[in-house]
Amino acid sequence: MKPKHVPIRTCVGCRQAKPKKELIRVVRTPQSEIEIDLTGKKSGRGAYLCRSKECLSKAFQGRQLQRALQTDISEDIKTLLEQQLDGSGN
Repeated sequence: MKPKHVPIRTCVGCRQAKPKKELIRVVRTPQSEIEIDLTGKKSGRGAYLCRSKECLSKAFQGRQLQRALQTDISEDIKTLLEQQLDGSGN
């Protein structure tokens, strides 16, 4: 029997490739809202982050998250992402 395919995604903060299930997906929805997608199935443009504050801050410092989502991200949304990251584990 063939082993199951594991999708690999790259964290926009640390640039490490990891299994998709280990990462958090941040989505820009068609309505241009930024959300954390815990299901991995919301429609919109997505970017992946490790479940750590270090990767989140790296992604903001280098503007990688903004570039990946092709939009500017306000301070309110940055704070919201940090809070949601705190509540989702590690």
